[in-house]
Amino acid sequence: MSKIRVGFGFDVHQLKEGHPFVMGGVKLEHHSGAYGHSDADVILHAICDALLGAANLRDIGYHFSNKDNRWKGISSLVLLEHVVALLKEKGWSIGNIDAMICLEAPKVNPHVPAMKVNIAKAAGISDEDISIKATTNEQMGFIGREEGVVAYAVCLIEK
Repeated sequence: MSKIRVGFGFDVHQLKEGHPFVMGGVKLEHHSGAYGHSDADVILHAICDALLGAANLRDIGYHFSNKDNRWKGISSLVLLEHVVALLKEKGWSIGNIDAMICLEAPKVNPHVPAMKVNIAKAAGISDEDISIKATTNEQMGFIGREEGVVAYAVCLIEK
């Protein structure tokens, strides 16, 4: 008998002048970028948390502490590869991933195909099983003031 689970992930990072802006493993051109211990790739962090949650394997902070220098500045694609390995150890495979990015700028849609390729490679699934969407916050709140970026993700895993 097969087992199916759904996971939900969320991540948020401050935007700071002069920092690189990496999203889905793609460097976006912008005057500011996400600030964090790793590369602060919010969409990948949300995806990692969705996958970990679905498999009941705690959260991204548990596995990749911001107090551990092994993860300082690391590509979040590497973190996703680690998460996928943890799932495989427990007998889980990924069915699909659906993610949403919320930010005012820069425009994400031109980069979605490259993001999907990066995520598919790191997750070991087809890019047809990955959906990435983007929206603004209509210039409201910290997102609207370009002080931060948020990502949400859901996934389906099966055993």
